[in-house]
Amino acid sequence: MVALSALPEQAQSTYRLIRQGGPFPYPKDGIVFGNRERQLPAHPRGYYREYTVKTPGVRNRGARRIVCGGQPPTAPAACYYTDDHYASYRLIVQ
Repeated sequence: MVALSALPEQAQSTYRLIRQGGPFPYPKDGIVFGNRERQLPAHPRGYYREYTVKTPGVRNRGARRIVCGGQPPTAPAACYYTDDHYASYRLIVQ
């Protein structure tokens, strides 16, 4: 687990955008996340969505993401932060 306030400012900003419904800076933000690695709790396809967390100094999307599950997307049941491109996750708590 990780407190929202302990995440990098860019992750906090992305989380706020998720709750507001956007607008998101990357076209792939909000797409369905397949959980192929099976590191998150099992749910039917379409439950999880992924969002890019900007990484200073990186020209591409970088490795940082927030993955949220549940409906509606603006009120997810749970969100997870990864800074290593899906190798590990921490549940975001308020």
